[in-house]
Amino acid sequence: MLMKSKKVLVVGVANESSIAWAIAQALLREGAQVALTYQNERLKGRVEALANSVTPNLPIHEMDATNSDSVAAVFAKLGENWGSLDGLVHSIAFAEKNDLTPGLVKTPLAGWNTSLHVSAYTLLELIRGAMPLFEKAGGGSVITLSYDTTKVYPNYNMMGIAKTTLEAAMRYAAFDGGRRNVRVNAVSAGPIKTLAARGISGFSKMYEEAARKSPLGRNVTTEEVGNAGMFLLSPLSSGITGQVLYVDAGQVIMGAPASEDA
Repeated sequence: MLMKSKKVLVVGVANESSIAWAIAQALLREGAQVALTYQNERLKGRVEALANSVTPNLPIHEMDATNSDSVAAVFAKLGENWGSLDGLVHSIAFAEKNDLTPGLVKTPLAGWNTSLHVSAYTLLELIRGAMPLFEKAGGGSVITLSYDTTKVYPNYNMMGIAKTTLEAAMRYAAFDGGRRNVRVNAVSAGPIKTLAARGISGFSKMYEEAARKSPLGRNVTTEEVGNAGMFLLSPLSSGITGQVLYVDAGQVIMGAPASEDA
């Protein structure tokens, strides 16, 4: 019961394959109180079904993370219901499909701005909204979801730029929150077959190549990433902030696919 009595808001659950959902399940397993958000009415039914599948009366709130009023309304509601907050999961990313495949230099300004707003700026928007509730709890922990920003992946383009920006924002937010005992970290997962991954051209090949390349000879599961996220939200990681935790079966350390004889 690592998270017993802890209250955590999880933003970004889309369906049962979402990394955010795996994190939420790990939190619930360890005794946390969890609230979920859904972006709009189209996604409400999916999120409600998932919530009802694990526990009755799980709080669910509509939130458009790109809308300051919507974000403020959710944190106001959490303040009324919970009084304080211990953890926040930011699992939001978006790039127009046309900004993933044609090559980065062809990205229009509108696509650039949209991707950075949704994928990176929303982290700051959510932390700003959560900070008063973190302070009432005596501190808090925030995690966001990234993907290896140390390399170039064809057909990832604008999303790669967005994740790089997200990681920089995470580090600066960790500095800003440090004196208030608010930690901010990122989990960089290996390729996982999520709803978002389907929009990346050639993802299946990337997925297979990652498994061959990684020291463990496989890809990670959403459960493994969920457990890592729960760890960063838990008291066990109290001395960790401003870091990227790679949960990718070791893929990031490899410069070339592993030898068959290794």
